[in-house]
Amino acid sequence: MTTAASDETLARGLLTAGAVRERAHAMLDAGLADRLQHFTVHLDKLPAAADFVLQVMRRAYPSLDVPFHARWRHFEAGGFDRWSAYAEAVGFDDVDDMGRAAYDLAIVSVLLDAGAGASWHYADAVTGETYSRSEGLAVASFNMMTSGLFSAVPVKPFRADASALAGLTVEELASGFQVDERNPMVGLDGRAALLNRLGRVAEAAPDVFARVDAARPGGLFDVLKAEAGEGSLPAPRILEVLLQTLGPIWPGRTRLAGVDLGDTWHHPALVTADATSGLVPFHKLSQWLAYSLIEPLAWAGVGVTDVDGLTGLAEYRNGGLFLDTGVIALKDPAEAAVAHPVGSALVVEWRALTVALLDRIAEEIRRSLGRDAVSLPLAKVLEGGTWAAGREIARKLRPGGGPPLTVESDGTVF
Repeated sequence: MTTAASDETLARGLLTAGAVRERAHAMLDAGLADRLQHFTVHLDKLPAAADFVLQVMRRAYPSLDVPFHARWRHFEAGGFDRWSAYAEAVGFDDVDDMGRAAYDLAIVSVLLDAGAGASWHYADAVTGETYSRSEGLAVASFNMMTSGLFSAVPVKPFRADASALAGLTVEELASGFQVDERNPMVGLDGRAALLNRLGRVAEAAPDVFARVDAARPGGLFDVLKAEAGEGSLPAPRILEVLLQTLGPIWPGRTRLAGVDLGDTWHHPALVTADATSGLVPFHKLSQWLAYSLIEPLAWAGVGVTDVDGLTGLAEYRNGGLFLDTGVIALKDPAEAAVAHPVGSALVVEWRALTVALLDRIAEEIRRSLGRDAVSLPLAKVLEGGTWAAGREIARKLRPGGGPPLTVESDGTVF
């Protein structure tokens, strides 16, 4: 029999990248033993899938000099490096001021990055181009930041203040995303509520978010830089700090011993001998954010180690790659024709298999290239990579390039 204190320790153990990886691979083991309800696993198809990813990677990066998977790539949509152009034109007081601004941008933009739906698009007045999906969400959020929508300091528009986020309305966000009857967005209310909660959490923790400036998400830059000190910071620690400090922003889902577990779901195949039995963590947006917070630290001279300690992202591009290449298959193909709740056993299986198979396909690609995890970490395989290959094969197989499965999203998960 466990105590409340030990249950809390177990719960906090699920707020780690290590727990995501461990339980994802346990799900893969269950799939290989044909103990899953919805999917079969076919590892014999993994080499062909890896070859396809490698073709996509070589086309985009002929020298295989692949950048890390991070939100910063999307701010370069259309070949225009928006962040660098803004930083050069406006300037920042010092490297720490720049770091806070970069963290404000990355945090807000990533939290807005759940799937917008196949019909939403964004017309960028700066370039004259129209973007959709992740690029559209990135460009729209960047432009909202430059407009001062998230700032409480009129003379400094490029910041996200807690007070402004807490008071942000659905109507303001809809205007920023150019949403109307002809341009609908999935989960708009959920996105606005998420930013509202972000603002309130930052206001309530000045020791974390207001060490140097007014309360703002970018205050986490000061926290992480101080923790690194004169040394470096392991990437999984960035995720742990995010989950500890931003945990209350997520909608109320699973709790254990009073701990909000965020992007954690139930599945009967994951059996353990303690209070965490059946719980499967993913922390997709938080890990996407952790990847995206690495570069601003590097700009400030802080080294980040163990990037492979983070996992692949349990989202529909990576997951679609494995389904579309036959590495996994639905036991009942008719399930592809209906929408599934994000907490359903089918979606939990799909996401967990995705995380584990990303590790496997990264190994396969490294083997083909004669590389190791140091020279080709998972973050580069994702960028090069599985995410792009998942998008490419989706476009080949389905009009509009949508995912092979439809998930009912509230704008805070996928």
